[in-house]
Amino acid sequence: MKTDKEIQDDVMEELHCDPSIDAAGIAVTVKDGIVTMLGEVPGYGQKASAERAAKHVYGVRGVADELEVKLPDSSLRSDSQIAAAALEALKWHASVPDEQIKVLVNRGWVTLEGGVQWPYQKDAAVDAVRHLTGVKGVVNMITLVPRIMHANVKNAIYRAFERNADLDARRVGVNARDGMVILHGNVHSWTEHDEATRAALSVPGVREVDNELVVMP
Repeated sequence: MKTDKEIQDDVMEELHCDPSIDAAGIAVTVKDGIVTMLGEVPGYGQKASAERAAKHVYGVRGVADELEVKLPDSSLRSDSQIAAAALEALKWHASVPDEQIKVLVNRGWVTLEGGVQWPYQKDAAVDAVRHLTGVKGVVNMITLVPRIMHANVKNAIYRAFERNADLDARRVGVNARDGMVILHGNVHSWTEHDEATRAALSVPGVREVDNELVVMP
């Protein structure tokens, strides 16, 4: 097991090695494997990238992202400008059914609403607007409205886990009912944690996943 100091050093190195992140304003503390990131970043895209980078470090059991987005004057945009840019970005993203998504902007915060059939479409919508200039945060209110229901959702999820090279299916338990899935058990890394959610959401009929997996490096 890594010590908290070793995890702290690794997370800081990961942040500084990522060219998409300006890590100069980020401070990192670690206690019992839980990483807390404090400070400021110049855009919401960097905040999301910093959280993702921290999760990828081995030994990290959890991440508390307390980074604040402080836009430089050159990046300030009105809500109407951000809304127009977001609609255009959704329109040009091949994986996004833009006609099914509504965009609301309040003080730089973008809220996405609507319904899509597949989880990748929901994620793609967030990716399309996350890095737009002027965006301070994204709230994803898009719901999954699957048109196909698998006859046995639970077994289909287990098969999806077994096909995934990044996931030890033996350590994950599944409860499924009416499109709602609860994952329980433990995994070795945040990569496994997130892959379990992604694999479960790939099964037709799954509308929501409550991931209660514990990360135990």
